[in-house]
Amino acid sequence: MRSPILRKFAVTLIAAVLCLSGLHSEEIVFAAYNVKSYLEMSRTVDGERVADAPKPTEEIEAVVRVIKTIRPDILGLVEMGSKADLKDIQSRLKAAGLDYPHSEWMQGGDETRHVCLLSRFPIVERQSLSDIPVPINGRVARVSRGFLDVTVEVNPNYHLRCIGVHLKSRRPVPEYDQAVMRAKEAWFLRDHVVTIIENAPETNLLIFGDFNDEKNQYPIRTIVGHRGSRTHMSPLPLADSRGEYWTHFWPTADSYSRIDYIMVNKALENEIVPKETGVNDSPFWDIASDHRAIYTTISAEDKP
Repeated sequence: MRSPILRKFAVTLIAAVLCLSGLHSEEIVFAAYNVKSYLEMSRTVDGERVADAPKPTEEIEAVVRVIKTIRPDILGLVEMGSKADLKDIQSRLKAAGLDYPHSEWMQGGDETRHVCLLSRFPIVERQSLSDIPVPINGRVARVSRGFLDVTVEVNPNYHLRCIGVHLKSRRPVPEYDQAVMRAKEAWFLRDHVVTIIENAPETNLLIFGDFNDEKNQYPIRTIVGHRGSRTHMSPLPLADSRGEYWTHFWPTADSYSRIDYIMVNKALENEIVPKETGVNDSPFWDIASDHRAIYTTISAEDKP
């Protein structure tokens, strides 16, 4: 029979271990990445135009290498193609040591390009909005990529709600003004965000994607909302190893800009690990895409 002194020591030791373990909550990495047309489309192959050519193997391999350098636990993807394309990158990442058994493939009005999500953790709620009517120029258009919206269970005590977007590109179209359309998409997204936070302010809410506009422009200011309000969304100050913020390069204009964002609400803001958040500047980024991947680290424990 153990002595009372030994029992007391054992109890004290166990309590100390439990206390210390509680000081270090689980940390997870979230990344977002526009992978530039990971799909079949018209491309020039060996000097000839091919109608339904896949993304070149060299580019795909570079995409996988970029993602592997970040090693995210949850990965948001923009400009993915079909469900088969999503399964293709899923299997390639698994072969590279990154297993994402849980996924969401978002079908919006655009039948070609999709917003998707891969996760190590189970997706416990799927609230994606695929058909969002937008009145414009006396007609009704649609948010072309919809809004991906899923809740991931990191652990039984911590859920992360992720909204993925790909707003209208800055490429002109004959049907409407592209800037006006993007502004309207932003307005509908803001309304969706406000509804979520008003109904459940404790929600850990993260928005990711390609917003196709700079931080000072109307769509971004609309989505962010009023600073100081409980529905405010904070764009994380993502920077690369040189302190540069740009996420996209447009070779036609030799233009570098920040159009990809990760935004978080007040409930999630205190759980962000700033020193492990940024823009990936792998030397082969430009082989993979015209965008650079962005990422943040989250301490998966609710903090006041």
